[in-house]
Amino acid sequence: MTTTEKPGAESGTEVNPTAAGSGRNATASFAKKERAAGPVDHARVSAIATDAIAALHEVIRRHQVSYAEYDALKAWLISVGETGEWPLFLDVWIEHVVEEVANADRKGAVGTIEGPYYIPGAPESASEATLPMREDEKGTPLLFQGTVTDLDGAPLDGALVELWHADDDGYYSQFAPGIPEWNLRGQIRTGADGHFAFHTIQPAPYQIPTDGSCGKLIEAAGWHPWRPAHLHLKVSAPGKALVTTQLYFDGGDYVDDDVAQAVKPELILRPTPAASGQGNQVTYDFALDPAE
Repeated sequence: MTTTEKPGAESGTEVNPTAAGSGRNATASFAKKERAAGPVDHARVSAIATDAIAALHEVIRRHQVSYAEYDALKAWLISVGETGEWPLFLDVWIEHVVEEVANADRKGAVGTIEGPYYIPGAPESASEATLPMREDEKGTPLLFQGTVTDLDGAPLDGALVELWHADDDGYYSQFAPGIPEWNLRGQIRTGADGHFAFHTIQPAPYQIPTDGSCGKLIEAAGWHPWRPAHLHLKVSAPGKALVTTQLYFDGGDYVDDDVAQAVKPELILRPTPAASGQGNQVTYDFALDPAE
């Protein structure tokens, strides 16, 4: 979600969604997420919590953290909660490692982080679709297509391909004002050939919100807040493991320096001019692992 101008834009020409506003939406979306409930493994909770706390103790000792710095940390943690930025903080700086561990044994399509801007229930089509967009939607037209198969290459009938992404200004629908609800969000159910095709536009790089607590951390550390342009996807099929991923554009800004550290070599797209003469096209296939 961009919070100031993207490269080449004139300062002050864009509406700036706030970190608090984006944070509230991301928190509300996460609260609706279905999570499997089960018995608490006290030994596992104790082991993880003990190691995490011990790691923080070691950081304090190694860097000789002062009381003033400790108080600043407490104030910052409180502010993260007050602005609802915990989903943003965790998804940007922590999730990529959780995803790495969770999918270490995956043999098929490569995953990466989901991020905080997924909304279920986007309009569904069969085989081919044009994502909902405004009549004057800016950006380079993009045909994104591919096939969903099993690990042996057999096409999967009834696979669901969900796609969502930012617009040409770096904004997501339902997280920025003035954008139609399902703008640049949609899903396709494949047929017997496993094929899907989305007509959309190429998204832009964007900044994570910087006017709140996460922005203060970025400023204090001297980091940059940019994510490269990317397409978000969830691909699933009966009896197969869901893959959640992002696809990036070869040569794009921040592909080699993503604030969320979510880029992988296997996830780089190399679009070519579209056969229609309008914009670009790219083909990317998904091989799904068996469900556990």
